[in-house]
Amino acid sequence: MPHPLATSSSEEMGPALTPSPDLLLPRSIADKDLSLPNGTPVDTSSPASSSSLLNRLQLDDDLDVETRDLFVTVDDPKKHVCTMETYITYRVTTKTTRAEFDLPEYSVRRRYQDFDWLRNKLEESQPTHLIPPLPEKFVVKGVVDRFSEEFVETRRKALDKFLKRITDHPVLSFNEHFSIFLTAKDLNAYKKQGMALLSKMGESVKYVTGGYKLRSRPLEFAAIGDYLDTFSLKLGTIDRIAQRIIKEQLEYLVELREYGPVYSTWGGLEVELSEPLEGVSACIGNCCTALEELSEDMTEDFLPVLREYILYAESMKNVLKKRDQVQAEYEAKLEAVALKREDRPKVPTDVEKCQDRVECFNADLKADMERWQNNKRQDFRQLLMGMADKNIQYYEKCLTAWESIIPLLQDKPETK
Repeated sequence: MPHPLATSSSEEMGPALTPSPDLLLPRSIADKDLSLPNGTPVDTSSPASSSSLLNRLQLDDDLDVETRDLFVTVDDPKKHVCTMETYITYRVTTKTTRAEFDLPEYSVRRRYQDFDWLRNKLEESQPTHLIPPLPEKFVVKGVVDRFSEEFVETRRKALDKFLKRITDHPVLSFNEHFSIFLTAKDLNAYKKQGMALLSKMGESVKYVTGGYKLRSRPLEFAAIGDYLDTFSLKLGTIDRIAQRIIKEQLEYLVELREYGPVYSTWGGLEVELSEPLEGVSACIGNCCTALEELSEDMTEDFLPVLREYILYAESMKNVLKKRDQVQAEYEAKLEAVALKREDRPKVPTDVEKCQDRVECFNADLKADMERWQNNKRQDFRQLLMGMADKNIQYYEKCLTAWESIIPLLQDKPETK
């Protein structure tokens, strides 16, 4: 059986895309000193199944459960058919012990545009923070029906991840718009308020125009910008190749499904070979099932994570641009004060406020970048371990299928 990951050339990655050791994982899986985030060492001396490591990684999430005071889940998608439109809503369930909530549990229904409203409000009211990305509004590439069970489930998982990212954030989880989203039965009343709920910080950044030109980024933020560009380029390349691999796997699957039955019909004509030929046909059928499961896993589990982090990088770039705008405004105002050559030792208040905004951006951006990097390392470790586990299962199923027909050939007595 051909390797499902060997159908595309690695040349597309190009020499400029040499993997950075800090890009995806904190250290190589091949290292002998692997440890879990809680410090537990991982034994790599034996080729044990990756499922055991996945279970141990899951324990790290369980350790945080006792310290959390806000839990949000997205489930139960329902289709609504109206005269003007057809859409999907999702149940958003909240359980909390926080004092600012009137009840310990809430259950509301939200559609995609409600999640989009929430994200826009978070960007407006928390401009110095990294807002998690939403799944793209339009149909994911390769999916035709946006109301299909597969598409709806993929989107549900992405929306659930979106809210969990906000829930885990020490600032965003206390945002008033997030509380409204989780608790309000009728969200439309709040949507109509428009710009009225913008914070002063949001307004101050929103109206910063491109009239100020940044001289140069500080080295640490320039390094973040370069990293994000490289990271996006690498993930984009992996995403394109992975989609092509899935497409070729599905084409190969079509061929296999036509290939297997040929042996079965041939066995009807060859009495002495009927048993081994039927065995080959059944073997190919089992390989078809295994390959279909592998392709589904890549489509439902692997690609969405890649896409989320590509969008995440774009969100981080946008925050970095906002920070640059505020710094450029500060530099311009400071220069204007210097040109006046006045003997006033005190810096004008508007310049001090602008400096405060720059410092706020710097602190929040660095904190969110560190949090994002930690999440990324854990997410990609689990993703790659899961991918390895699924491929191992695929080849084991194929190996078992082919080994099963060997006795049919070996035990056949010779005819004189």
